Amino acid sequence: MQGMFNQLFNTSFANGGSQSVSFLGALSADTYSLTTITQDLVEFHQNQLSPGNSSNLTLWAGAYNIIYQANALLNGVEGNNSLNEEIISEIEGSAKFVRAFTYFYLINLYGEVPLILDTNYEENSIASRTSTEVIRSQILNDLEDSALLLNEDYPANERTRVNRFAVFALLAKVHLYLGNWQEAESYSTGVIEASSRYELLENLNEVFLANSREAIWQISPIGWGNSFTHTRDGNLLTKTPTSYNLVMLSESLVDIFSKEEDARYESWINPFAAESDTLYYPNKYKIQYDASGGPIAEYSMVLRVAEQYLIRAEARARMENLSGAIEDLNKIKSRAGIATIESTENITAMELIAEVLLERRRELFSEWGHRWFDLHRFGETEVLEDKENSQWTVSANLFPIPFEERTKNPNLTQNPGY
Repeated sequence: MQGMFNQLFNTSFANGGSQSVSFLGALSADTYSLTTITQDLVEFHQNQLSPGNSSNLTLWAGAYNIIYQANALLNGVEGNNSLNEEIISEIEGSAKFVRAFTYFYLINLYGEVPLILDTNYEENSIASRTSTEVIRSQILNDLEDSALLLNEDYPANERTRVNRFAVFALLAKVHLYLGNWQEAESYSTGVIEASSRYELLENLNEVFLANSREAIWQISPIGWGNSFTHTRDGNLLTKTPTSYNLVMLSESLVDIFSKEEDARYESWINPFAAESDTLYYPNKYKIQYDASGGPIAEYSMVLRVAEQYLIRAEARARMENLSGAIEDLNKIKSRAGIATIESTENITAMELIAEVLLERRRELFSEWGHRWFDLHRFGETEVLEDKENSQWTVSANLFPIPFEERTKNPNLTQNPGY
């Protein structure tokens, strides 16, 4: 089972590198300005993906590699009498969680995709696309099973494995995307109230440390081998005097921070003096490169407590529980040191929802494509027309099915516009 979790780091889809959901999602949104002319990345940034884009192929193939690992584990424990029930429950619960997690991102990136639930190559290699409704049902079924199979403790006290609260956190996110506000509120509350395990850390420089109390689920860079002890996120994004970075933060993102007041600007953004200007880089991960072989200081963040407060704030606002939504939103604002919302008297539900979107952009930038997916959920994709050299069209809402995959499998149809 550890191999499946290691594969999350070794596979580009989930590891925070230049072909990951985190990076390509942010690049497709308005989070980054591109500093390279590499064609694959230019296509993502300009929202003009071609079906032959190799980074898109790597993203797709990596996701199905992870799904294969999860399915292989599930096949392996079925009818296995050599393992005790506790171990079988942990394996099955973890594999179903990882499978649901991966399909959640696949359908939000590509729409309908093949739903693969076993390791039968002959059948899987010619599988057609499955409706998103069916896949969503499978995601929920897998997660509901996981919640019953996993307990509340982390195996080996490592937050790189998953427990019942990680399942609740993902269920909250899935239900938010589905517009199931009551369920989103309920599951996020389940995580937030587990205060013996989780908290919003006051020191923002500690949030992305390995096994931080804000982390619900992280991915360890152990897959690099013992000689490398840094995350791909840090290696890719952290700016040093000698590093060449593919991206920097966009002007539109930097401008929404109060540079004098917002602690996130001080802790998570790195102003770098260039010859004639100041450039801004992500600084959530502090370690750009480390080959010492020493203890790993940072893990790649996947799910954290701050997102759960923002999920609950949005769900409550959409149910017109304005006081509850404001209370949650103020938790995030207070930690950042910026002005809070004092009362419900001068704000409508729609204004509060817009405030949640703004706070999500500030809090979650560079993490797991949040901004890309939020723009679609909120119907705000027209802002992408303002990006430099943008060629935004509605057909770019979904990434194309990779050309190579369609060549191998003639049953795969293409998304509109490609």
